[in-house]
Amino acid sequence: MKTGARLALYGLGLVAAFGTAFVFAGAVIPGSVVAGWTEGTEMNGHDEGHDSGSAASDGAASNAAALKGLALEIDGFVLSPVQAPATVGAPGELSFQIQDAAGTPVTEYTTAHDRELHLIVARSDGSQFRHVHPALDEVTGTWSLPWEWAAAGTYRVFADFTTAGAVAQPLTLTRTVQVAGEFAPVAPQPSQADSVDGFDVSIEGDLVAGSPSEVTITVARAGEPVTTLEPYLGAFGHLVALREGDLAFLHVHAEGGDPEAGETAGPEIVFAAEAPTEGRYLLYLDFQVDGQVHTAEFVLDAAHSESVTGIESGSHSEGH
Repeated sequence: MKTGARLALYGLGLVAAFGTAFVFAGAVIPGSVVAGWTEGTEMNGHDEGHDSGSAASDGAASNAAALKGLALEIDGFVLSPVQAPATVGAPGELSFQIQDAAGTPVTEYTTAHDRELHLIVARSDGSQFRHVHPALDEVTGTWSLPWEWAAAGTYRVFADFTTAGAVAQPLTLTRTVQVAGEFAPVAPQPSQADSVDGFDVSIEGDLVAGSPSEVTITVARAGEPVTTLEPYLGAFGHLVALREGDLAFLHVHAEGGDPEAGETAGPEIVFAAEAPTEGRYLLYLDFQVDGQVHTAEFVLDAAHSESVTGIESGSHSEGH
């Protein structure tokens, strides 16, 4: 199936591609982690019928059409209006429902990556990123968690979940939330290193629009490689990527291999990446050490390769 095709294509046993969307496949040195790559990518699935190994032939244009996190309704599932504090510094609660086509709150989900729903929040400029897990009121179908905004601006809220039922469907729905206050926009600049909570995290590798490529993230502390990366939500590293401009979304876990209790990895985490278009991408890596979750941020630019440009000009010229 797709997993085999992906792994075969990259020939590394560490990579997989996410159909026609831009892809960041998480993989850590242990092979057990790599085995579950597909599960991670399917969190943002809907790539049925596409073979990631033939991503280049599909072309960047079709890849872009399959991007997730750009709609509040998909296949009858709707993200309700998001209730949250309206101003900066006002403590309160963020809440919402997932509703079906009849407007009935959904109360049953399929657990994916240890949770029934992952909530991603980021300001429109890519700053103020958060990856959290609200609690579900099974009576009302309302998801909620305590919330306070640290900065004003326009925010995108992504609800990433998998439906219940015989045919579980991974979906990513999004809405916009406005937060009043003095707004100081941030212009993301290319960055391949980040320092967070005493960790120095760097990324090596290039993104190529319409073609798979590999990036490697390395974690160090006090100049020493960190080899004690712990499983978090069933993986050693999670990567969320947002495309600058529209915040098209991808959330991928290196889950499937189900790391054993007490197992650790590091200092390198290898990801397969496929950007659908050239442009700037905002990357957020969640990793856990000593029971604490940390988030490192990077900004990479994707450029066209000659081969991809050739394919696009031949098969999708009408779109350019």
